[in-house]
Amino acid sequence: MSPNMINAPVRAMLVLGTRPEAIKLAPVARAMAASPLFEPLVVTTGQHREMLHQMLDLLQVPDRTELDVMRDRQELSTLTARLVDGLGEVVRDLRPDVVLVQGDTTTALTGALAAFYEHVPVAHVEAGLRTGVLDNPFPEELNRRLIGRVARWHFAPTPRAAQHLAAEGVPASEVLTTGNTVIDNLLWVLEHGTGQDQFTTTGLRRILLTLHRRENQGDTMRGMGRAIRRLADRGDVEILLPLHKSPAVRDALLPELTGHPRVRVVEPLGYLDFSATLAACDLVLTDSGGVQEEAPTLGKPALVLRTTTERPEAVDAGAARLVGTVPDAILAATERLLDDPAEYARMAEAGNPFGDGHATERIIAQLAEDFGADADVPSTEAAVPSTDQVIARLPEGPGSYSTA
Repeated sequence: MSPNMINAPVRAMLVLGTRPEAIKLAPVARAMAASPLFEPLVVTTGQHREMLHQMLDLLQVPDRTELDVMRDRQELSTLTARLVDGLGEVVRDLRPDVVLVQGDTTTALTGALAAFYEHVPVAHVEAGLRTGVLDNPFPEELNRRLIGRVARWHFAPTPRAAQHLAAEGVPASEVLTTGNTVIDNLLWVLEHGTGQDQFTTTGLRRILLTLHRRENQGDTMRGMGRAIRRLADRGDVEILLPLHKSPAVRDALLPELTGHPRVRVVEPLGYLDFSATLAACDLVLTDSGGVQEEAPTLGKPALVLRTTTERPEAVDAGAARLVGTVPDAILAATERLLDDPAEYARMAEAGNPFGDGHATERIIAQLAEDFGADADVPSTEAAVPSTDQVIARLPEGPGSYSTA
């Protein structure tokens, strides 16, 4: 796995453009900034510009270089070309020793390509996730497979992800099972941050809804909106939807959900408020990958509104259920959880298969070793509480949430 040995500090370029990438790379950036062995060079592409900058400050992500490549409703091909060009120029300017990309976004793919073209080794955080269906999710499944062909380090979040890489012929010496950094960051935020949950009522079951995936947009998402409206008609739930900025998402959901007294549609939440809202809800309906990982940490059953998932570990553990996108199936699965206390308890108590809050330590320790650093890597998460400790501190009802 080792590249040519160099003198510390290692110049590590971390490429991120979306909110999930920022959340999952923030603990790596913080740990590198605190270590004499690394010089983190954070580059943002602005895929989620409006959601990103304040959150990066709150998460204590160090100074960063920003690209300006986003255009309203631009095609994936245009975005990809602009990102490869812009990131290639940044790599040539910063001359990093390694480029870290996270997950499966267009930013991650183009960051890996730009590094490869400039002969800089690539480390892939959250490597090895697969659905087995090339265009679902689109384009993420293709992105993660292509990054896997470029990367020199594959930091797999779970043993299953590592097995996918082995099946594709990636040498075992290039794969390290680390856990998922999203857990590191969530536990850090709940320990250090103060957020305000956005539920407003008492005595109702609180459902957090997130929808945004490209493959769900259009008629499928409109049908989901109708299912949610029928769910709200029960009268015993409050549904909170932080609405994604995507015009396609808004066009699909707003006509179906606007005006219902038990559906609150709000602008996208900052990460601290979202974490507090997740902690305060009773259950989650989502098509988000990151939320599938975070919800089990807090004992929140997650119904996954997709036909495939690259995170089957949560389903296998019983913490999540893949319910698909058909309105009647969504409604039936949600009502089963609401009406069956034993079923709800089984999911809430299933546990989290995605990590222990120490993925970051494993990642930077491996990089330090392979770059020939001769100093011990300090524990970066010594103050992070366990999942059980975090759950024990969750609020009993809606309101301000803080563990500080």
